Amino acid sequence: MKFFPGSIPGVFLIEPFCHSDERGSFVKTFHENEFMEHGLEVAFKESFYSISKKGVIRGMHFQLPPHEHSKLVFCTVGEVLDVVLDLRKDSPSYGHFESFQLNENNRSMVYIPKGCAHGFLAMSDLATVYYNTSTVHHPASDTGIRYDSFGFSWPEGDKVLSDRDLSFKSFNDFISPF
Repeated sequence: MKFFPGSIPGVFLIEPFCHSDERGSFVKTFHENEFMEHGLEVAFKESFYSISKKGVIRGMHFQLPPHEHSKLVFCTVGEVLDVVLDLRKDSPSYGHFESFQLNENNRSMVYIPKGCAHGFLAMSDLATVYYNTSTVHHPASDTGIRYDSFGFSWPEGDKVLSDRDLSFKSFNDFISPF
């Protein structure tokens, strides 16, 4: 595995170990010792995946303390534009964002630390995104920042968002607990 620090402290783009031959492919998405060597969370408590149609934006999601979590995300089918926003008040990159292309071909993963919001845009007809989180989903702590309120320029085209995601506060109206 190769770990590349992002511009936001604690965010990493990770290239997993991959092996391909005439049978197909093998991809290792987690190795405890390698994650620990980079100071990353290794005790994932929940995993799940979403399937999204082209143009769907999911985000910008996070959980409030004390149920905040780190995430490891990757795209197993299709392609997404993955976005991370730093909500940690004491971080040198507070309010900054960065984006990554994740797809079934590059097999890249993004590690998102506690205190960051996460979202993505499905770029292909269908996109499957797999998530590992360091805490279990806590509905009362699950919230987000409105996707179009923090300065990120989403690609042109029709967007599909849930009513819930459209109801989130803007970044400027959000008082960060992180």
